Amino acid sequence: MEKINIGIIDDHQIVRHGLKELLHKISAFKVTHEFESGPEFLAALPIDEQPDLFILDYSMPEMTGVEVLQALEKLDREYKVLLLTQHFDEQIIDAAYHHGARGFLHKNCTAHDLRFAIDNIVKIGYNNVSEILKRMRDYQEPATKNKNDIQLTARELEFLKLVCDERELTYEQMADIMGLSVKSIEAYRTALFDRYNIKSKVGLVLFSFKHRITAPFV
Repeated sequence: MEKINIGIIDDHQIVRHGLKELLHKISAFKVTHEFESGPEFLAALPIDEQPDLFILDYSMPEMTGVEVLQALEKLDREYKVLLLTQHFDEQIIDAAYHHGARGFLHKNCTAHDLRFAIDNIVKIGYNNVSEILKRMRDYQEPATKNKNDIQLTARELEFLKLVCDERELTYEQMADIMGLSVKSIEAYRTALFDRYNIKSKVGLVLFSFKHRITAPFV
């Protein structure tokens, strides 16, 4: 099995050590980078041979995990982050997802939960997608960008609305509805992927919800 490289950001050395030992035991995970604060992590970016995933503690003295996620949002490079915290606070979870976390786990989680979340984030892009989509729908904080800053053509907007349709349409079905070829639909998808650094269909849905572009926001 190919190794999954992981970075840990946590202000407690004993926690980093324990998490590192656990990760080495439960699967093909290798901790390649450790940081004891958000500022130290951010100052190290970009990282050569970047880890596949970062496990980020929420409660740190200089910057919270959500504040680190907000800083990462401003960068061009993609960083997959799993937020780990002892605080099961709905506002923290919602804010973490809103600012780009790919998953959330309580520190009381089992080794199985941790392994499952890491595998999902690395292979699929997100852990517990249904929960993330629900929270993104319900989140009330203003979007980080004004909707007017998102430049979409009429056809791209139509395509994005179909991507977010609760019927979970295939690209072939979208093509039929829009009266286009599947290749044209794929061209719209690729254009949005490239323009907004999106990697998957789920990412398109999250992008739309985050910036309140389509239903249920309009």
